[in-house]
Amino acid sequence: MPQKKTIVIFFGDSITEQGAQPGGYITRIDSLCKTEHKRDQYVFVGSGIGGNKVYDLYLRLDDDVLSKKPDIVIIFIGVNDVWHKALRQTGTDPDKFEKFYQAIINKLKAIGSKIVLCTPASIGERTDFSNPQDGDLNEYCNIIRNLAQKNNLKLIDLRKKLLDYNLKNNPENKDRGILTVDGVHLNPKGNEMVAEEMWKMIQSL
Repeated sequence: MPQKKTIVIFFGDSITEQGAQPGGYITRIDSLCKTEHKRDQYVFVGSGIGGNKVYDLYLRLDDDVLSKKPDIVIIFIGVNDVWHKALRQTGTDPDKFEKFYQAIINKLKAIGSKIVLCTPASIGERTDFSNPQDGDLNEYCNIIRNLAQKNNLKLIDLRKKLLDYNLKNNPENKDRGILTVDGVHLNPKGNEMVAEEMWKMIQSL
C-alpha cells in the first residue's frame, strides 16, 4: 500500500502566490525535496492571493485549507495588514490582527494540522530602521512571535533572518534589491533563503 503523502499548504498573500511560480520559494522547496529523493513523501500546495490580509485568510480558510485536510500549514501573512495602512488607508489594527490570527490557529488545531507561523520579512530593506513602516512591522512581528509562544507553535522568524542577512550584505543601506525586488516581494536570493528555512522546518516536524 502506498504511503500517504504529507500535505503541506503555504497560506498567505502575493509573496506566497509568487512563491508557487517558477523560481518561487514553494517551487524551490519542491526541487530541494526531489534532490533529496523525498518526492514520494510530500505534496506542496501554494495558497497565496495577492493583497490578502489576515481576515481574508480567515474567510477562505475552510475552502482553501481545511477542505484539503493538510498535515502542515505554513502561515505567512502580515505585510499587507501593515503596508496597506499607508498604501491604501486600509490595513488591520493590531488587536484585530491578533484575534483573526488566533481564530485561524484554533480552526487548524481543531483538525489536527501542524502549524508553522512566519513573521513578515520586510517593507523596505534598510537596516537602520528608517523604512517608514519598520515600527508597525516590528509590532506585528511581535504579535506573531507571541502567538507562536502562547500556542506552542513553531516559528520561522523571517523578519530576523532578512535583517541579519542585510546587516552583512547591504552596506549601502539600500531599501530594496538585496533579498527583495521592491522591498517586499522576494527576488531569487530571497526565495532561496525562504525555501531553505521552510524546508528545514518541514523536515523537522
